[in-house]
Amino acid sequence: MISAGDFRNGVTFEYDGNVYQVIEFQHVKPGKGAAFVRTKIRNVISGGVVEKTFNPTDKMPKAHIERKDMEYLYNDGDLYYFMDPETYEQIPIGTDKLGDALKFVKENMQVKVLSYKGNIFGIEPPNFVELKITDTEPGFAGNTAQGATKPATLETGAVVQVPLFIDNGEVIRVDTRTGEYMSRA
Repeated sequence: MISAGDFRNGVTFEYDGNVYQVIEFQHVKPGKGAAFVRTKIRNVISGGVVEKTFNPTDKMPKAHIERKDMEYLYNDGDLYYFMDPETYEQIPIGTDKLGDALKFVKENMQVKVLSYKGNIFGIEPPNFVELKITDTEPGFAGNTAQGATKPATLETGAVVQVPLFIDNGEVIRVDTRTGEYMSRA
């Protein structure tokens, strides 16, 4: 069991028959009245985000999310195939369960497949990936206002904002949690 007063980012728990993960939390102690915990939680199965207020003494069962390292192989229509590197077993996962998580993942990349009580509900790409730029406008000297950026299409099809000096064919480092350009690779 976990109490709402112990919430931290990333904690998973069962509530109203669903499994939720804490995205944001804030302990609030108003001048009058009892303290409470204001949270933003995501349903890990459906992906829906809700804001909920808890009493700090509320207790919920902790949910154990299993994260298994697997290798992304290929996609075939609406199914994406992942391989367990220990048993070489291939597991197909539908696009409805993957959402946007696959936009920074290319073939043969290691990801974490997430499951709860044996039911796969998503994947977690590495925090940082190195991807090649396939299409971006050329940057011009002189139009470099403070922190100017331009859109760039990556080899996986994702579009990120990059500085003006980045050109086609360059390999860049991207933070998959925020979708932001980090540096040249």
